[in-house]
Amino acid sequence: MNAINYQKVMEELIRENCGEGRVPKLLLHSCCAPCSSYCISCLAEHFDVTVFYYNPNIYPPEEYRMRAQEQRRFIEQYPTRYPVSYVEAPYETELFYKMAEGMEELPEGGARCFACYEMRLRKSAEYAADHGFDFFTTTLSISPLKNAQKLNEIGAKIAEEYQVNYLFSDFKKKEGYKKSTEISKEYEMYRQYYCGCVFSKRDRDRQIAADHDRNHAINMEEIKEREE
Repeated sequence: MNAINYQKVMEELIRENCGEGRVPKLLLHSCCAPCSSYCISCLAEHFDVTVFYYNPNIYPPEEYRMRAQEQRRFIEQYPTRYPVSYVEAPYETELFYKMAEGMEELPEGGARCFACYEMRLRKSAEYAADHGFDFFTTTLSISPLKNAQKLNEIGAKIAEEYQVNYLFSDFKKKEGYKKSTEISKEYEMYRQYYCGCVFSKRDRDRQIAADHDRNHAINMEEIKEREE
């Protein structure tokens, strides 16, 4: 079975629904400013975009606040064809931890992450339906570490439940991730070193420590060989 090219699906949806005076309202769930950068640059050419910052997974609270501040700053500074506005939803950490119960030790990119995708997309769809948006989508697919197939499957399912259109996407296509890093550098954005939640931070910190220990061991071995 051939994988769906969601970039092409998005382009077709834009051709069908935008242009000739039509500027649909799009709710864009964003995980952080760097990931949103390229997405906004593309989408604000065709849509009236509202960035929806709903990320109860982010840990710790000061990290959450830093990311939210960067998101607002980028929106204020970045020039776009059509307006881009910002909505910040409640920071409901207790919902994230309840969702993650029993999955704390699962590896990054598995069932816990898929449940987190669904939690955030569901909140986005609810807001989009309640506030008259034509479409909703997420920035998450821009990351090389995120499963675009799963994201779009979840988005389609939730769209049907809430009766609001999901804009299928895979923003990493056409060098989207690379372009997002370039925009991030241009705007001197804060870029986090882990995905966001306490579990991803734990795993990333372990990886960094293991890499440090491995490099230290290699260096010590090289020193020993030179001394001999």
